[in-house]
Amino acid sequence: MTNSNSMTRKLLSWLGGATLLVWIAAPTMAAFIFCNNVNESSDDLLQGSAKYRQPELIKVLNGKHVDQYNNNFPTYEKYFTYREQVINKYGIVLISEPEEGQQPFPDAPLSNGFWGNADYRVYTEEIQDGVYHQLAEPLHGRRTTIAKGALFVFLPTLVLLPFSLAVWWIVIRRSLRPIEVLRQQIGSRDGGNLSPMDLGDFPAELAPIAASVNRLLDRLRAALEAEREFAANSAHELRTPIAGSIAQMQRLVAELPNGSAKMRARGIEQALSSLGRLVEKVLQLAQAESGVGMADHAIDLVRSVRLEIDDLRKKPQYAGRLHLNVDGCPTLMRKVDVDAFGILLRNLIENALIHGLPTVPTTVSVQTDGTIAIANAGPVVPLPDLEGLTKRFSRGATPAAGSGLGLHIANMVIQRIGGSLELASPARGRNDGFEAIIRIPQ
Repeated sequence: MTNSNSMTRKLLSWLGGATLLVWIAAPTMAAFIFCNNVNESSDDLLQGSAKYRQPELIKVLNGKHVDQYNNNFPTYEKYFTYREQVINKYGIVLISEPEEGQQPFPDAPLSNGFWGNADYRVYTEEIQDGVYHQLAEPLHGRRTTIAKGALFVFLPTLVLLPFSLAVWWIVIRRSLRPIEVLRQQIGSRDGGNLSPMDLGDFPAELAPIAASVNRLLDRLRAALEAEREFAANSAHELRTPIAGSIAQMQRLVAELPNGSAKMRARGIEQALSSLGRLVEKVLQLAQAESGVGMADHAIDLVRSVRLEIDDLRKKPQYAGRLHLNVDGCPTLMRKVDVDAFGILLRNLIENALIHGLPTVPTTVSVQTDGTIAIANAGPVVPLPDLEGLTKRFSRGATPAAGSGLGLHIANMVIQRIGGSLELASPARGRNDGFEAIIRIPQ
């Protein structure tokens, strides 16, 4: 199942997309929550640190513990990266840590609460009238922590997502395998293969479908077999009375004096002969539709070709009109039913003899690659007519008598054999004529 409308591709696309969406949404939400928690915890720590420092700063502002503050005030750089300053409402920095004399935090409002920019998070609180304490935390540390946390959240996703898609693909392929088997089995059924399907390997969801197809195949097979049996029996039953009628008409023609009665008798004889040939073709058609073709053992096709040509040469109308060319191919062994090959070859040779020029021999050549070609001389068949000659009761623009079944029967038999039939006009290497090329693989 590899085309654009494949169920496997659709399921894999939808499930893979849904899996990808879930795997991206879940860590994204986790990273977002982690970011909020880091910011809240950092803000709490920043506010707590400010509250812890403010009593000491008030004492310094009131003139107490000045020496102690100047000498023993701890440096935050040892532990955190906080910046601290005390500023009055006029923007004058009263105390600065770690470095005194630094400029106030730009744009930081002198009001209680948090404020931040692209570089700092600042907590401001008024500790005396018009005097504010500001404690600032650089955001680099927060961002580093958040980035590491997000990496730990997304890294398993990057590793497990391809694995999940591979598992989906394997599960889908195995789950849809029975559908593919059912598709192949149904696709292999045609006019030459109406055998029932094996129901043992199908799951419960597909077994009723396969059973319904089998019932349909049984009904179709029974109908076709009844039709073929009727056609074969009818043709077989008609052969004897038609042959007897032809013999009676030939005797009547011989006994009648020359005149209109004798001419009408000859017309009836010709009509009966045509009817006899049609009955023979119908019988061959029934045999071809019955599925004859392959065989378990190989036969020599060259020998079968010689037998068919010798048999046709015995007919007065075909005497001297056949030429066999088997140079370089004394034998050609193929696993083909001998009766099926005889029907195939006789129809092609008779078609070439009927529609070919009687003054130019029809050539039958056998090659070592399994190719058998039958070529005659005559008018070129137009390409549009050539493509439809293998249809049932299809005849080209020719005055020659024929049933329109010969090439159709040959095409059916070659399909049963597993070979191919190619029609060419003009014949290969000539400017006129018609050629039928059959190829039978080993």
